[in-house]
Amino acid sequence: MNDYRPIACADHERLEFAALTQQWLELTLEGGMAQRLLPLDVYTRDGAEWLQAQTAAGDVVTLRLDTLKF
Repeated sequence: MNDYRPIACADHERLEFAALTQQWLELTLEGGMAQRLLPLDVYTRDGAEWLQAQTAAGDVVTLRLDTLKF
């Protein structure tokens, strides 16, 4: 069973635009922790949408979009 909850179109477009223009974003993760991320790619896999992003420390992380707070 897939429990993915699609995010608002405006938030999805914001992530895609940030990836395209290499713009850092301050995003809040599930649990309330704020994280500065550079979006690299937004894609669909296994019935959910995902963000691949770089952290300020240079690590690459993959986050399910419905775990982000906008």
